[in-house]
Amino acid sequence: MIVKTRAIVLHTLKYGERKVIVELLCRETGRTACIIAVPKTQKGRVQMQLLQPLTLLDVEVDIRSTVQLQHLRDVRMASPFVSIPFNPEKLSIVLFLAEFLYHATRGEQRNEQLFDYVENSICWLDGCEPPFANFHLVFMMRLARFIGFYPNIEEYREGDFFDLRDAMFVNKAPSHSDYLFAADAHRLLQLVRMDYNTMRLFRMSHEDRNRISDGIIRYYRLHVPGFPELRSLAVLKELWKS
Repeated sequence: MIVKTRAIVLHTLKYGERKVIVELLCRETGRTACIIAVPKTQKGRVQMQLLQPLTLLDVEVDIRSTVQLQHLRDVRMASPFVSIPFNPEKLSIVLFLAEFLYHATRGEQRNEQLFDYVENSICWLDGCEPPFANFHLVFMMRLARFIGFYPNIEEYREGDFFDLRDAMFVNKAPSHSDYLFAADAHRLLQLVRMDYNTMRLFRMSHEDRNRISDGIIRYYRLHVPGFPELRSLAVLKELWKS
């Protein structure tokens, strides 16, 4: 069955001399692993620049239930980036989010709302002006809404801790170690409540931002089976030190 769909590149892996396995998040088919031949010359149909992290594509995929790797028949750029490839901070965010999404959405079936959220977020980042240092934090917390462990912020009371295991605010520290202290729990609440347009109003120190990043990653590791440590997080933590 040939499916035409919008897709977002999450990960690529060289396979042999002239083939690439590409992991896509597709609007019509969810997470889809495809194999495609990439020519050595510039005259070929599919060039590697189309398969860079979080690139937005229009694709045709030959979907067959009997195989693990689907055949990618046609690939076209859907919306070229205007700033991400030329802005080191935005590029670092994109590389991090591609790795994050590769693990966070593993096994996701068709979920149009999730796809639209990711696509709209990427486009917002590409078109925005500084400051956007909190973008990845807001993105990760709001993504949890579509995956199934979004915290209930209505139960928050000042001074609450945040239980990472139960995804809820509690008035005393849990008996286990997977929780955020009150100050960071309040920062998490603020991240959940804000959007990309209002996040610039929320000031956070470099140390606080990195600590919250670690907390959110722990949150995902507790709720997404097999979610690993992210190698690209170390690079992101070096940004916005001043």
